[in-house]
Amino acid sequence: MLPAEAGKTLVALAAVACAVPAAGVELKDPYFGEALYHAYQGRYFDALERLDSEIAQHHGVDEPELDTLFLYIDQAEFSVGDFELHYRMHHRAGRAIKAVLEGDVPEPVRNEAAYRLARIHLQKDQPLEALRALDGIHGRIPEEIRDNVHFLRANVYMALGRPSDAVEVLQRSKGGDDLQGFSTYNLGIALLQDGRPKEAIRQLDKAGQMKAGDPATRAIRDKSNLVLGTLLFEAEEFDPAQSRLNRVRLEGPFSNQALLRAGWADVSAQNFERAVVPWSILAEREASDTAVQEAMLALPYAYSNLDVHGRAAVLYGRAVETFGDELGKLDTSIASIRKGEFLKALVREEIRQDKDWVIRLRSLPETPETFYLMSLMASHDFQTSLQNYLDLEDLRKKLVAWQGGLDSFDEMIRLRRRYYEPRLPQIDREFRKLDAQMRLRLEQRRHVAGRLERMLVAPQPEQLATSQERNLAARLEALQTALQQAKGPERAAQEERLRRLQGVLSWKLETDYHQRLTEAHEHLRDLNGDVEALQTRYDSFVRARQAASHSYVGYGDKLKGLHSRVDRALERLTGLMARQGHTLETVAIRELEIRRERLEAYQNQALFAFADSYDRATKAQVR
Repeated sequence: MLPAEAGKTLVALAAVACAVPAAGVELKDPYFGEALYHAYQGRYFDALERLDSEIAQHHGVDEPELDTLFLYIDQAEFSVGDFELHYRMHHRAGRAIKAVLEGDVPEPVRNEAAYRLARIHLQKDQPLEALRALDGIHGRIPEEIRDNVHFLRANVYMALGRPSDAVEVLQRSKGGDDLQGFSTYNLGIALLQDGRPKEAIRQLDKAGQMKAGDPATRAIRDKSNLVLGTLLFEAEEFDPAQSRLNRVRLEGPFSNQALLRAGWADVSAQNFERAVVPWSILAEREASDTAVQEAMLALPYAYSNLDVHGRAAVLYGRAVETFGDELGKLDTSIASIRKGEFLKALVREEIRQDKDWVIRLRSLPETPETFYLMSLMASHDFQTSLQNYLDLEDLRKKLVAWQGGLDSFDEMIRLRRRYYEPRLPQIDREFRKLDAQMRLRLEQRRHVAGRLERMLVAPQPEQLATSQERNLAARLEALQTALQQAKGPERAAQEERLRRLQGVLSWKLETDYHQRLTEAHEHLRDLNGDVEALQTRYDSFVRARQAASHSYVGYGDKLKGLHSRVDRALERLTGLMARQGHTLETVAIRELEIRRERLEAYQNQALFAFADSYDRATKAQVR
């Protein structure tokens, strides 16, 4: 018997080189952390959706070593298989784990991957493949799974019909605290299957007396005592059987069967008075339970054998009435299932948020279809089919949500198009003017910078003259031209004066040249800052302009394709849900019909027994 693992989240791999970070450990990649968050909440589909996208993006970047997922890529790929396993995607999980087995990973990681692959094969009822995977485990095994590996190997041997090998493994394995009860119980079952009943009884007796602190271990202890009591009962060892059955808790999951068999053990030992005690307790419990229904017939039978026919008649009459009520409930349940109410009850979100949601269904007055289905819904096959249906329902809700999200994107793009399209032409015209002016100014700045660079090698003082100096130079040059036309004695004096003025101007340009050149370079550097700021604004505008177009252009075909994919998936999913739901309803109705036939037989027995007990009670009063 495998321990329940549905409530566990990720297995802590802290001792493994490729370990998944435990809860509470800070991650540098927020998206991997988000996937782990969903996994810790038991939402493995959401975890897969997030992590698949993150890994795909990581493998698509040009420099993956700069991606924050680079530090965790091995853990992330290992976690994909782990999430798929929890989500029961065994085929994909197997491929992911095989990739780890074939990769260059540390030995402990490879061994854990082999263990997980073996567990997948066993869950898929492929014990031979599971054994091959386990045989591939060599060297150091992570401490966290060492006991699980031995326990899984024993279960594989039992599935292969090799109980002697399972016995050897279980006897050699110490077993961890969480597996102690299961290992002890499984060892007893393996010994029984191996044809060693005496050793099996001793082992089951040990399992039935072990200390238990958690509900799972207490349940397996009760089951050990129930199986042991049944074995002793079949061996006609009624007193030992009674003592073992008395160990079963009155409020445990196996208490009804234990009370029923304890009563039959007393009856077989012809101790009818003792049989009345457990059957009286059992007969007062939930009448839809098969053990309770059998006890309602067995209790008056015990009173009849004690010659208390009046009490027996009353109890038979009550049984007839109760069976009639239960038959009415069964008919109501069958009719309700045929109307689809059963499937509606199963997918109620407020119920499924409770970990005991299957049990809570029974307490809902508006779901009579669940009254008789607790044992059926607890079976592995039905649970698998039911979980498939619930997964399909969850996927349907996600597809409907995605469909609504795509509609929102369509509306968003429509609004953006309506806003931008009337404005962009005017913006583009103004931008072209600004772009032309900017290009002209940049060319002028480039020309000035080139001239300054050349002046460092070949000085040109006149190039650094101020506007006033340029005007003065132009006036002096005009006067010189005018003097060349002049005649008279004053010409020579005027030319001398003009040369002096030109000399003063040249002197000033020559002596201030280096200072002016330095100031020109400083001004150019200041201008560079303004140009960079202008270029930044220019680039920002270009990006904003592109973003405006990209915010609504080019999405039509992609969104149309996504709409089609979601619609096709939703159509296919609806068909799958209808078939899976029909299968569940058919199985449930068949189970209820079987229960109905049994109840009718019980009712007929109770009617005849009631008549007989009534006659006997009447005759006893006459005497």
